[in-house]
Amino acid sequence: MVIPKSPDYPAFEITGGALCLDLANTVNQRPTTAAEGLRTYEDLVGWAEQAGVLTAAEGQALREEAARRPADAAAALSVVRELREALHGTFAAQARGALAPTDALAMINTALPPALARLEIHPADGGYTWSWRRAGDQLDSMLAPVIDSAADLLTSPDLIRVRECESAACGWLFLDRSRNRSRRWCDMTVCGNRAKVRRHYQRSKQRTNK
Repeated sequence: MVIPKSPDYPAFEITGGALCLDLANTVNQRPTTAAEGLRTYEDLVGWAEQAGVLTAAEGQALREEAARRPADAAAALSVVRELREALHGTFAAQARGALAPTDALAMINTALPPALARLEIHPADGGYTWSWRRAGDQLDSMLAPVIDSAADLLTSPDLIRVRECESAACGWLFLDRSRNRSRRWCDMTVCGNRAKVRRHYQRSKQRTNK
């Protein structure tokens, strides 16, 4: 799903099928130019709002807090980027049939206890449900649901459905929920369409050279 662009931060594609994969996908064209999607703390908050991690009110509160504490906001952004790389390394390895790099898995494990500490139980529909403690002034608060998502996916039967886009210039990760597990592209309208165009060009070129 492509979110309309805001004047304040870029649009992000939320197509990974799991929150942890969506964060991993905030680097574009990773194998080639590796274009950074989270260039500023504002970008990070924008991503978290688009991904449903923060409400608009929570996002605005964090922007205001970041304006008061710019050094802390920069540090939070750095932490998120480091964990994003650990997530990408872990799930890209899985997609290739390998074990996660030791340092990447260690970083996720280190982040797990403080993330889970933000979970609370609240009444809901005559029973109870898990929910996340509100962000408050914790500038990296959007990480907790992401780390929880990673832990859930790593211990889920769905782990075998993690794929890496087959485009040599992409590197995005996604959950293949197709019935026969044949999905090849992060987004058929983007990388898939480019592959179709290349194949058509090659066939046309071969016919011309005959």
